[in-house]
Amino acid sequence: MPWPFKPKSRKKIARIEITGAIATATRKRVLEALKTVEEKKFPALLLRIDSPGGTVGDSQEIYSALMRLREKVKIVASFGNISASGGVYIGMGAEHIMANPGTITGSIGVILRGNNLERLLEKIGISFKVIKSGPYKDILAFDRELTESEKSILQEMIDISYQQFVQTVAEGRNLAVETVRSFADGRIFTGQQALALGIVDRLGTEEDARRWAAELANLDPDKAKCETIEEPKSLWNRLLPGNKSQIPLGVSAGIDWLEFELSTSGQPLWLYRP
Repeated sequence: MPWPFKPKSRKKIARIEITGAIATATRKRVLEALKTVEEKKFPALLLRIDSPGGTVGDSQEIYSALMRLREKVKIVASFGNISASGGVYIGMGAEHIMANPGTITGSIGVILRGNNLERLLEKIGISFKVIKSGPYKDILAFDRELTESEKSILQEMIDISYQQFVQTVAEGRNLAVETVRSFADGRIFTGQQALALGIVDRLGTEEDARRWAAELANLDPDKAKCETIEEPKSLWNRLLPGNKSQIPLGVSAGIDWLEFELSTSGQPLWLYRP
């Protein structure tokens, strides 16, 4: 005999916030949160994205998890102040997307950065002796300029990553690949422009997105509440109100931008860089 009462989560909308640069820590937290949404059988998910993007692999894993989840859960993405590059990619995992008219979005493209400190090292008299197994093992080394063959190798890698991005946007928004290519040149858009291009479905606030998610899940928009899924807190963290682990999932206050720059040097990034 089926249990006569539905769990409370069936009457609520799950909410996950992705804020700041997308990297390994964000991926781990978001994947755990998505697992919680599935286990508690929430009927809908409000995905709040306020991110300039980040690493390619981490963005792809979050997107893939969203695509699996949306077979069971209605997902609405709400683009906040900025949802660009990798933020857009993750948004493609939602069935529906809403943005504010002034949201900064777009920046569909790939960037890879290396640092050339050759002149500085020469001035202070520092040089490196490199023993390597092949000619490209120290590609993007910071003590020398790239060779032409190295540039070709890296450009091919970026082009492949870019094609993956374009294909995902085309499939997610039901657009032709060539249509996406026409505006996927790294430029940014307002939410209003994104609506005209077909990147988002509607203009509105996070509250509007919550109501939309409720309607899709056959919940009363006036009564359905959101439950923000955060990292589980240890007893020690719960006893310390000021502990940064109480910051919502993926919030940028916990990101060391210098560490992010150093740790992602030489990696393809779906990251908006103003």
